[in-house]
Amino acid sequence: MQEVQEFLKKCGIYYLATIEEDQPRVRPFGTAEIFENHLYIQTGKKKEVYKQIEKNPKVEICAFKDGTWLRVSGKLIADDRVEAKKDMLDKNPDLREMYNEEDDNTIVFYFEDATATFSSFTEEAKTIKF
Repeated sequence: MQEVQEFLKKCGIYYLATIEEDQPRVRPFGTAEIFENHLYIQTGKKKEVYKQIEKNPKVEICAFKDGTWLRVSGKLIADDRVEAKKDMLDKNPDLREMYNEEDDNTIVFYFEDATATFSSFTEEAKTIKF
């Protein structure tokens, strides 16, 4: 899981795919933190992405850097604890302009039953489950 988080951090931006009814939705994200041995991401409850995850928590992430791409698929579990949100915001202080661990908008999710696959055209794929 650490290798996955480090790659996502190195990329800076990754793309999160959700489903809205029968239509895929993809958008850029940047948060990827490990807290209590889980990989977490963050968003706002007022956003459509939150509503999509709440309705169908199965998501996929895709990131690319230096000829290698990473796909992470799994189920996101909401964690509304102040401690989890504070950890995310402390590690991403630029988000504090928009979010606060005590507000009614900030939400963090962690991956459950995740599969991460690193791929490239020059090396054999590597899969990590967490």
